[in-house]
Amino acid sequence: MQEEKPLRITRAVVLVAQALLDKADERQWGYDVAQRAGVSSNALYQVLGRFYERGYLADGWEDVDPAEKRPPRRYYTITPDGLARLGAILAHARQDRRFAGLNLNPGLAQ
Repeated sequence: MQEEKPLRITRAVVLVAQALLDKADERQWGYDVAQRAGVSSNALYQVLGRFYERGYLADGWEDVDPAEKRPPRRYYTITPDGLARLGAILAHARQDRRFAGLNLNPGLAQ
C-alpha cells in the first residue's frame, strides 16, 4: 500500500476548508461549496477528492424524482476526523503569512 502524501496547504485548500466548515452540520453540494469558497470547479473537485481520500469527508447521492429529469447530485458531509483536520488547516492558515489576505472566519476551529 502506497503511503499517503502530506496535504499541501494551498489557497484553494484553505478556502474550501472554510466553506465546508461554514456549514459543517449540513450536506453540501459541490457547486454551492465552489460558490462560497470562490474557487473554480476544477480546483474544488481536486480539493474535495483529496479531502475524501483522507477521510475528512463522506459522500452520498441525493434521491431525485424521475420527473425532474436530471441526474442526482453528489453531496459531501464532514466526518468527525474531518472536522478536526479541516479546523487544523484553518488554524494553520491564520498563522501563515501566505494567507494573510484571506478573510478567514475567526469563529471557526479555534
